Amino acid sequence: MEVSDENLATLASYLEKTLNPDPNIRRPAEKFLEGVESNQNYGILLLNLINNENAELVIRVTASITFKNYIKRNWPVDEDGVDRMHSSDRATIKSLIVQMMLKTPEGIQRQLSDAVSIIGKHDFPEKWPGLINEMVEKFASGDFHLINGVLRTAHSLFKRYRYEFKSQKLWEEIKHVLDNIAKPLTDLFVALIDLAKKNNNVPHALKVIYNSLVLTCKVFYSLNYQDLPEFFEDNMPVWMPNLLNLLQDKVPCLETSDDTDVPGVMEELRTEICNCAALYALKYEEEFSPYAPAFVTAVWNVLLNTDSKLRFDALVSNALTFLAKVAEKNSYKNLFEDPATLSSICEKVVIPNMQLRESDLELFEDNPEEYVSRDIEGSDVDTRRRAACDLVRTLALHYEDKMMSIFGQYVEVMLLKYSESGGSAWIGKDTALFLVTSLASRGGTQAAGVTKASPLVDLTSFAANHVLPELQRPNVEELPVLKADAIKYIMTFRSLLPKELIATAFPLLIQHIKGSGVVCTYGACAAEKLIAGGMVGRAALQPHAAALLGALLAALGAHGDPAAHNEYVMKAVLRTLACLREDALPYLGEALPKLASMLAVVSKNPCKPHFNHYLFESLSLAIQLVVKSNPKAITAFEDALFPIFQGILQNDVQEFMPYVFQMLSLLLELRGSGGDGSAPELYAALLPCLLAPPLWERPANVRPLVRLLCAFVLARDDLVLSSGKLNAMLGVFQKLIASKTNDHEGFYLIQTMLFKFGQSVMQQYTKQIITLLFQRLSSSKTTKYVKGLIAFLGFYAAQFGADELIELVDSVQANMFALYVQRVLVPDVRRVCGALERKAAAVGCVRLLCHSARFRADLAPLWPAVLQALISLFELPPDESTLPDDHFIEVDDMPGYQPQYAHLTCAKSAADDPLAGIDDPKRYLAESLAELSRAQPGLLPPLLGALDEPHRAALQACLAAYSVHVC
Repeated sequence: MEVSDENLATLASYLEKTLNPDPNIRRPAEKFLEGVESNQNYGILLLNLINNENAELVIRVTASITFKNYIKRNWPVDEDGVDRMHSSDRATIKSLIVQMMLKTPEGIQRQLSDAVSIIGKHDFPEKWPGLINEMVEKFASGDFHLINGVLRTAHSLFKRYRYEFKSQKLWEEIKHVLDNIAKPLTDLFVALIDLAKKNNNVPHALKVIYNSLVLTCKVFYSLNYQDLPEFFEDNMPVWMPNLLNLLQDKVPCLETSDDTDVPGVMEELRTEICNCAALYALKYEEEFSPYAPAFVTAVWNVLLNTDSKLRFDALVSNALTFLAKVAEKNSYKNLFEDPATLSSICEKVVIPNMQLRESDLELFEDNPEEYVSRDIEGSDVDTRRRAACDLVRTLALHYEDKMMSIFGQYVEVMLLKYSESGGSAWIGKDTALFLVTSLASRGGTQAAGVTKASPLVDLTSFAANHVLPELQRPNVEELPVLKADAIKYIMTFRSLLPKELIATAFPLLIQHIKGSGVVCTYGACAAEKLIAGGMVGRAALQPHAAALLGALLAALGAHGDPAAHNEYVMKAVLRTLACLREDALPYLGEALPKLASMLAVVSKNPCKPHFNHYLFESLSLAIQLVVKSNPKAITAFEDALFPIFQGILQNDVQEFMPYVFQMLSLLLELRGSGGDGSAPELYAALLPCLLAPPLWERPANVRPLVRLLCAFVLARDDLVLSSGKLNAMLGVFQKLIASKTNDHEGFYLIQTMLFKFGQSVMQQYTKQIITLLFQRLSSSKTTKYVKGLIAFLGFYAAQFGADELIELVDSVQANMFALYVQRVLVPDVRRVCGALERKAAAVGCVRLLCHSARFRADLAPLWPAVLQALISLFELPPDESTLPDDHFIEVDDMPGYQPQYAHLTCAKSAADDPLAGIDDPKRYLAESLAELSRAQPGLLPPLLGALDEPHRAALQACLAAYSVHVC
């Protein structure tokens, strides 16, 4: 593609069409852009369009978003070495993007900043050493649009330091960054503060300067996260007093007006300063200790002077987090141990920030999904309530007796007011329940809830007196917040509450699933967790099964809008069916039509991944249960589901394709080779489509497609052969085995084909198969590949004969099998992991040792080494070291948007063991040696004498265990 006015106009036209709400216009435009993005100069054209000030702003912004996504999809070189971009384009983009980003409008600047960050993640600093210097030199420009653009890019580039694991490569990169930016950033920080003082009465200038300070603090936080850099440690007298002053500064002209919920620049700055102070208090205690008391006082004053408005939420959360981090450290104990201080913290900070506000209540009523996400999923890490809860837990850990005494008094007062008010003071009880949960919790897990609690809180008594009464009120819609609190209490302490109380609460939870909004969701979530944790087992669940499934199916409703679907209810349906198993059959008649109709709805707009996953799991489980009970029911399932599956495949619903392939595999495996109805013809029509190359280009499709092809081989081998698709399947195998990511799937496919078709069909292809396998071994010897190769060749020797394997390998190249034994099998057999894979490797070795004429002739010198390697496989743990060719890609490195492969547990196939006739490989070795000894007396003693002493002793113990004597 040339960079010409004509191409720029064409590109702008297609970008404009991608904004059209009509899918008949939008989708072809998206497909066109997808098709041309691999052309040379495509990225350069986008940058030229972005830079064209005569183009409409909406087109330029769209181009910037398209460019960012293009970079995300194509800049990473995948682990198989495929580069989707021309090298000249890479160089040109890096030479243009920084300058262009800095002079574009802010909306475009943000997209290009993200693109710089993506490129930097892969190329910086090795392939882009001048990036930091190119950015830093803009600090001296005095142009705040440039400066903020650089700071925004620096923040985007460096924020990954906050979560990356420590490594030598990371240290080297951070050192390079610090050497080039630490001093300029500090100088800029000081200059910004000086400018703020000089422009004290110029609101517009102050806003720009304070925005720069916000970004500076973000970059400072990232650069200090992994470890305290020497430069910043030396310059703490510059940074800390100035951060403290900024935290305390009042700038009336920048304070946000009361009629907005959006944080102003002063709130953002104080929030970032609290973040930096919390980092230093937690990780650099000794260095920060001289500044800690002053920061505690300043943060305390911030909390006292900040009201409950939404715009202060992030600030209050970070301020409370800072106090919690300080309170964790013994060196700051004197700041908190006074009972008067603790009482003041409770009254003035904790309780006000735990109380439900009007905005929270609006969220509870109008957006229950968001409320649930914040409250029980832990996504509320930045909310006031969660931060106050963390502070209480930290203080209770260090000052338990004082905390229980002081905070307990407040709890009693709030509960008494609620009781005396006849329920009108319910907000106090809500706070009390939250406070008790915070005080009592000492540790737990996602799966089991709280597993360790304070001995000073009687959880059972509190539940009986204050929790169950809320659930026992007959109207499930009365005081819904307290209903939700009570359910959450049962859910939180489920591992510590007595079985009798759980048994009393469970039917009450089912009643509350009939409620609405948050109460319904909490009821379903609590029921699911009690079943999953074993607190309500199968026997205890059976009497409530009809009521529970009835309530859950009713809660699913007849929602035609996928956005209204409730993932917690769907998960509870799945969990209930999985617990009941065959006992669920009487209820599936009502459940299945509803689940199938929901699948038809969500397939048109897959917007809730968790709901969709649980829906597919539930359908898969229901199919297994029903067909196991009535094999003829498979036809009804196929008739109901195939039209939906067909729509998903025809409309290219990428998110659902891996699920559909897994469910088709399940149906095909359950059906087998027979059956009536139209399904056999539908499967026959499907097979050619599965071999289309575009399907295999999506990583999420590969595993389920391989499984589906294997299901065809095992259940409909006649169809594979009669349709002439065997060569196409071998082509898929060739593509898979060449990929470091998917080579294990290639082994699975070819092993299944050899196992099912046998030598009568496959013999003409075996030499080419072995040639491909050894070519890949030569070009890229990764640990995963070596393990797969050893297991596969072991299977081949067991299935078709050891000498047949040796002759086949040597037919590719003379003496290649001996080289394989010396360089791969003997040194690496211990790397093989997985029960079936280790069994295949072991049985293959036994076949070589005891059933191969070549191993008693020209390959006899290898015999002791192979036996020693086999004994090591039996006696030693797997070798988990890596090979030189190993390198791994992170999930984030996958190009562009790709729906992730999600394994359906309820649709998995039984692990087929091609060597099912051999239960115990050790016994097989002992018995095979005994058989060889009887056939050729005197052969084994000298061979066994060549073993090392530890291996000889281990072998003797093995032989003795199976009463075998060799002579």
